[in-house]
Amino acid sequence: MKLLLQRVGFNPNYTIGHLSVDGGYLTDTLEDAVRTEKIKGKTAIPAGTYEIILTMSARFGKVMPLLLNVPNFEGVRIHSGNTAADTEGCILVGKNTEKGKVLNSRMWAKLLYMDIEKHIKAGEKVEIEIV
Repeated sequence: MKLLLQRVGFNPNYTIGHLSVDGGYLTDTLEDAVRTEKIKGKTAIPAGTYEIILTMSARFGKVMPLLLNVPNFEGVRIHSGNTAADTEGCILVGKNTEKGKVLNSRMWAKLLYMDIEKHIKAGEKVEIEIV
C-alpha cells in the first residue's frame, strides 16, 4: 500500500496537503508549517518516504499508524484533529473546507486506519511518500 501526501498549501503556521492511496485521492491533510530549522511542536516532518506500522499509542490509548525512521522526530503518527494546534509534527487527516483546518477528521482517520490495517494483516508493506 502506497500513500502519497502532496503538500499544496503553505502558511507560516500550517501546511495543507492532499492524501492519495494507491494513486487515488482520499482526503486532505494538515501539518505544522514546513521550516528549514525544526521548532519543537511547530514543524512538519521532512519530505521523504517512510514505512508505516500500527502500534499502541500511549498518548491516545489506541492502536494508530506510526511513521518509522523520521529524521529528528519521534512518535510521528497519522491521526484526527482539526488545526495545527492539534499536531506536534504528526499528520492530521480530514477535509480542508475551512481555511487552516481539516474537518470530519475522526471519520477520515478511521477509514484510513481500517485500510492500513487490512493491508498490514495481508502481509503488505505500507509506506507514505511526502512531497
